[in-house]
Amino acid sequence: MHGGKRMGAGQPTIFSIAERAGVSIASVSRVLNGVGARRDTVERVERAAAELGYVPNAVARSLKGGRTRQLTFAMPDIGNPVYVAMVRAIQAVTKAAGYRLLLHSTDAVVEDELAVLRSLGDRTSDGLIICPIRITDAHVEALRTAAGPVVVIGSLPDGVPVDSVRADSVAGAALAVRHLHETGRRRIAFVNGPSDTVPGGNRDAGYRAALDDCGLVYDPDLVVHTDFGIESGAEATDRLLAARPDAVFCANDQLALGAARALHARGLRIPEDVAVAGMDDSVLAQAGWPPLTSVDLGSTERGRRAADLLLRRLDTPEAATPSSTTAPPRLVVRASTGPAATDS
Repeated sequence: MHGGKRMGAGQPTIFSIAERAGVSIASVSRVLNGVGARRDTVERVERAAAELGYVPNAVARSLKGGRTRQLTFAMPDIGNPVYVAMVRAIQAVTKAAGYRLLLHSTDAVVEDELAVLRSLGDRTSDGLIICPIRITDAHVEALRTAAGPVVVIGSLPDGVPVDSVRADSVAGAALAVRHLHETGRRRIAFVNGPSDTVPGGNRDAGYRAALDDCGLVYDPDLVVHTDFGIESGAEATDRLLAARPDAVFCANDQLALGAARALHARGLRIPEDVAVAGMDDSVLAQAGWPPLTSVDLGSTERGRRAADLLLRRLDTPEAATPSSTTAPPRLVVRASTGPAATDS
């Protein structure tokens, strides 16, 4: 049917244009979105689109099986610098490929995360990157039955058939605790996030493993679980001071800034009286005084890898084996973990 516009077939899709033009779907996508292609390819695609009566409307394309050229990133907290870094990395990759990036903050509410996963069936977004901090059975089922490609930034149970990018929080927490031990600290307190979250569980495992490696005994009086926020870090540290820690390791930089505030309020010097270390190495790590030692969990790298995986899955949706990659942690030492005060 090469003689003109097809009758009764409705709005043509990216697939029918590719078939008419005799080129790949990827080539059609690049031409229609102005990303760039060879001149002869551009001419063939434009001619085929005109013959088929193609209308460049994102909603129409999505309803007919084409692409919206929109992707979604769903994160727990849009104000957390970790996710801001991820947004920048994801957008840099996806924009270069001709996609818009839609942002959604779930506040770590399970029902909201599940709704975002199910919304892929509405065909208003071509794919989703999501960062759940809790993985429930409902998450696993929604991921298994998602109507479009999904990449998870975070740890998943074995056997969940989606691509993922992980941080090694266990190794990262251990790096921080061992560093504090090497500076002479022996009563290393831990301000962690909620114990029922994946990050909270992994950081707790790393803390305990490093204590064991250093020959230190786990003391529950030196551990507090709270929310991942500055106020929570200050309140938790104020409670921990009764146990007389000589260091406070915090599960993220927000908690660590709160810890530093509580120590300053008590007239304690950082690091001479109490050392402080955080995790994420976000922009907050250098916002307080003294600048925070922190574990870089590769937020930017995880965002970039997740975007690459999603674009790859969009190009080859039939690829059977999900990909899982891990960004290695890196300890960034700053003034907050300098030498302890010595008795004169």
